[in-house]
Amino acid sequence: MLPSEFCLRGGTPGWFGVEHQEKLQKFERLVLRHMDSAFNLARWFTRNQEDAKDLAQEAFLRAFNAFDRFEGEDGRVWLLTIVRNLYYTSVARKPQEQTAFDEEIHSARESFDNPEVQLLRNADAQAVREGIEGLPPEFREPLVLRELEGLSYKEIAAIMELPLGTVMSRLARARDHLRDSLIAAGKGKSGKKEGQNAVSGK
Repeated sequence: MLPSEFCLRGGTPGWFGVEHQEKLQKFERLVLRHMDSAFNLARWFTRNQEDAKDLAQEAFLRAFNAFDRFEGEDGRVWLLTIVRNLYYTSVARKPQEQTAFDEEIHSARESFDNPEVQLLRNADAQAVREGIEGLPPEFREPLVLRELEGLSYKEIAAIMELPLGTVMSRLARARDHLRDSLIAAGKGKSGKKEGQNAVSGK
């Protein structure tokens, strides 16, 4: 069953009628199971728990209403695209304005050869969160989709409606910014600790 926070406000007919049970079951299987991903993305967009709930709920309702036109089995990317489009519509922005591409090669290179990726994955969670929150939206969005939601480059490109090259470029710049932020935060903590030790005579 649908969780209570994503039930229709006002009880719009059609959600729980017998004739809609098959549709509802398929919707739960393909889309509703990605509720956490939708809410997480909405929260990174809005930076507010209640606004994120509202955005995610509206996205689910729109997804359900449009579900008859949905084709395929990848409900996650479709749902996150709806969340993104709703967010940019709500703040009166338009999504930004599509190469043979080997995802496995780029992902392997990213994992083993990229020091920014290793820094991001090994850093203190709170420092990472604060660093991501401080990124400009155009860098924060692909980084959240890649590192926190685990989406592929192609999936991110589909959601953001951007060429793969642009997604990769923004990810690289996002990691550069985040790396600098984490290094600065680490130096700040180190300096503070040294100051405390000096005061205490250690």
